[in-house]
Amino acid sequence: MQWKWYVYIIECEDNSYYTGMTWQPDTRWTQHLSGMGSFYTSKHKSQRMVYLEEYENIDEARRREKQIKGWTRKKKEKLIEGKWGKW
Repeated sequence: MQWKWYVYIIECEDNSYYTGMTWQPDTRWTQHLSGMGSFYTSKHKSQRMVYLEEYENIDEARRREKQIKGWTRKKKEKLIEGKWGKW
């Protein structure tokens, strides 16, 4: 069985965004909430997951994560609002 991979965006308490990827979104979200998810979210405190995309393989997810991380806040907000396509 091949795992599905997910790229997600979390909004933090200071209104910043964190972008990551995982094959277990529920588990990863719990890790972020507990302060164990990443150095960034441990300092900025995760508030809510605002976006999630599914991919068939890790390479696609990794490319997408890197792409989104390079975007401006405004572009990320358009994606979250559904006004920006996958590619």
